[in-house]
Amino acid sequence: MRNPISGRLLAPLRAQLTQGVTPDKLALTISVGTVCALFPFLGFTALLNLLVGLVLRLNQPILQTLNQLLGPLQLLLILVYVRAGELLWHASTESRFTLTDMIRVFQESSVRDFLTRFGWAGIHAFSAWLVTAPLLVAVIYFATRPIFRRWTPSQATT
Repeated sequence: MRNPISGRLLAPLRAQLTQGVTPDKLALTISVGTVCALFPFLGFTALLNLLVGLVLRLNQPILQTLNQLLGPLQLLLILVYVRAGELLWHASTESRFTLTDMIRVFQESSVRDFLTRFGWAGIHAFSAWLVTAPLLVAVIYFATRPIFRRWTPSQATT
């Protein structure tokens, strides 16, 4: 019995290397796709991956697969990005909230009231994501590139 991770996730990545995708381009796709999938706003990551992928000419199926796989991590990191952004902006501790507060206000208030109360949280989260994104891309890119280079089938010499 084959390992399901190897068959469903790693095999398609290896197949890309035999179809002309360079290891560097594959590493860039994985790193950029991961960072875009962690964008701290629900409902925007697929579009962000699509647009960035078109601009950089990256593999869309890989980007969108990463987007789906990293959904739970994105949810976990939203509050982390909000808190990191609060540190960046030197926000007062009085404006801090819990996810329960946010969900309650979202359910009970108008969109305008919700945005008035939590708009700065979005700015904080976006700022933290923007600051960490280049670092995450670099770390993931330089960590995965050697792996993909090892997977590349050796060229036959004439």
